[in-house]
Amino acid sequence: MSGTVLSVRGLTRTFGEHRVLADLDLEVAAGSAAVLVGPNGAGKSTALRCITGADQADAGTVEVLGERLDERSATIRAAMAVVMDDLDFFPDLTVVEHLDLFARAHRTPDPDAVVDDVLDEVGLTAQSGQLPTSLSSGQRRRLALAGAFVRPRRLLVLDEPEQRLDSEGLDWLVARLQAEKRAGLAVLLASHSPVLVEAVADDVVRLARPS
Repeated sequence: MSGTVLSVRGLTRTFGEHRVLADLDLEVAAGSAAVLVGPNGAGKSTALRCITGADQADAGTVEVLGERLDERSATIRAAMAVVMDDLDFFPDLTVVEHLDLFARAHRTPDPDAVVDDVLDEVGLTAQSGQLPTSLSSGQRRRLALAGAFVRPRRLLVLDEPEQRLDSEGLDWLVARLQAEKRAGLAVLLASHSPVLVEAVADDVVRLARPS
């Protein structure tokens, strides 16, 4: 796989008289990663929410695989795996039931094997029968990331994925994102981790707080 997966032009978001994001341009090609960096309040999460369709930009365009962003598009829904910071789980589903649901909903080939492999990779095999409320904050972060990794995808969008991960978890995340790139996926994330940025980013997009 090659070519541009994500193209963003002139993305702008304003809340009342407060401009949070102004004229953001970026492109992410298959096999590469772009990382949004900047202080809190610089608009990183807002940018990701607008790019994924969770929020509506006031101006600008977003294209995924050459198609204008539209959450109703089957192509875009199939292409984009997203993990934002507002972790949300089904309270009555166990860890393995969550991942099985995600895998089957997205028609993952051989879902049982994929779920087992990802559970082992994220270190949650022993917790597979537990409810998310019984997990630690770091384990819940791993579960959220696992939900993206059990489904087909062309573009992976992550909002500060290093949050609540220990040093071992950060090492795993670096290795996983490098593997995503080698597999030809496009990766877009916001991060405060210099280690993650240095290890993963092909393009660093610096945002500043609006003046």
